[in-house]
Amino acid sequence: MKKILITGALGQIGSELSLELARRYGRDNIILTDIREEAIPALSDFKYYKVDVRDKASLKEILENNKIDSIFHLAAILSANGEKNPQFCWDVNMNGSLNILDLGIELKLSKIFIPSSIAAFGDGIDVKNTIQDSVLRPSTMYGVTKVAGESIGNYYFEKFGLDVRGLRYPGIISSETLPGGGTTDYAVEIFYEAIKNKKYESFLKEDAVLPMMYMPDCINATIQLMEADVKNLRRHADYNLAAISFAPKDLAQEIKKIIPEFEISYKPDYRQEIADSWPQTIDDSYARKDWAWEHEFGIEAICKDMIDKLSKKL
Repeated sequence: MKKILITGALGQIGSELSLELARRYGRDNIILTDIREEAIPALSDFKYYKVDVRDKASLKEILENNKIDSIFHLAAILSANGEKNPQFCWDVNMNGSLNILDLGIELKLSKIFIPSSIAAFGDGIDVKNTIQDSVLRPSTMYGVTKVAGESIGNYYFEKFGLDVRGLRYPGIISSETLPGGGTTDYAVEIFYEAIKNKKYESFLKEDAVLPMMYMPDCINATIQLMEADVKNLRRHADYNLAAISFAPKDLAQEIKKIIPEFEISYKPDYRQEIADSWPQTIDDSYARKDWAWEHEFGIEAICKDMIDKLSKKL
């Protein structure tokens, strides 16, 4: 990869992916875009553009002026926020992605990464060890856009030869950025509240098991897929990806080992219904065979690292 553009660069994944790509390929080769007026302090020395991904003309100008070779397209409206405004979710997620794909063909870009999500699944799946080619009946507009995004990405690969790649992300836990309106946000919020207030009220049930992943594993998986030889890939825009699975009560138990006075209560809201339609564990054997994917962090290591980093920060 040469010059790389990241959309949604100030989001949870984008902000940390930007730093790691800069470490690997050089900061001058990483160009950031987002909808906000200016970059966050940690990314202030990157070249940054404020742009709406629905604005195709502005995107094209940025791509051409910076001689972009590859795109990590992370700009999106997430599950919980998407349910508040489904039309807006569709507009941003689908029309933004179509702009990126069309420009990829027009400008002959090398690779495009468009993430999917476990939100692509829904009713009718086997929630335990959900297979790669499981039925896709999403229960949210965000999930609908992810299924459509997978399909359109695979279509552009087959029809136009555009190298589109994607991962079905599980819930992502990060110590660096706040949650962005997703159904798995509790797994980040809980650490802030445990450190500051020694208590947390979960919006999911205590036994709501969901697939989760620590941010360093997420970043590594993303870059590894983009660096993989296309000849070894049996999938393109829709790889299952997994690390560990747990419920709020499991996470609380691990936190209490470090913060004994921590207490958790439960008040499930509309996000529980979303979580009920998602897998509990995922079969990601395609990823593990095709590009040797392996995760590093388990629940104990995640809790230790999160509490250590956030305690210093807070």
